[in-house]
Amino acid sequence: MNPMMARSERVNLMEGVGGDRRTDRRYSIQLDLRWKLIRRRRVLDAGVGHTVDFSSGGVLFDAGRPLPVGLNVELAITWPVLLHDQAPLQLIVSGRIVRCAANQMAVEMAQHEFRTLGASADVRMASRAVARTPAPFLPAGSNGSPFGKYR
Repeated sequence: MNPMMARSERVNLMEGVGGDRRTDRRYSIQLDLRWKLIRRRRVLDAGVGHTVDFSSGGVLFDAGRPLPVGLNVELAITWPVLLHDQAPLQLIVSGRIVRCAANQMAVEMAQHEFRTLGASADVRMASRAVARTPAPFLPAGSNGSPFGKYR
């Protein structure tokens, strides 16, 4: 090490070597998920589990049993926030299993997207109860055009 380097710089350098060297911040949060083990567009196995932590680059999840390292996996993670306070969301993550320790798998994320699951049953029932404006009455044979019938 350079003797002219400030002490704080030396400490930061040493912490990076021995500590967590990930570039993305990890968030410890437990969310339910469904997983699918995929090879050549075929689903080999599927199950349920929960996240342990995740970042913008990967997910650590508990599958309930060990899964093979190197295979592709798709995770459908139940998201804790509703879209527009109505529609449940899922975070869909595709990636490769890079590490396995007991029942916990580390997935390197290749792709991710949010998908809606549709509005909850309570919201659907409430929207059906709302009075709707009736469609305007059109006489038989009319196309609604102010210029008369089509030729």
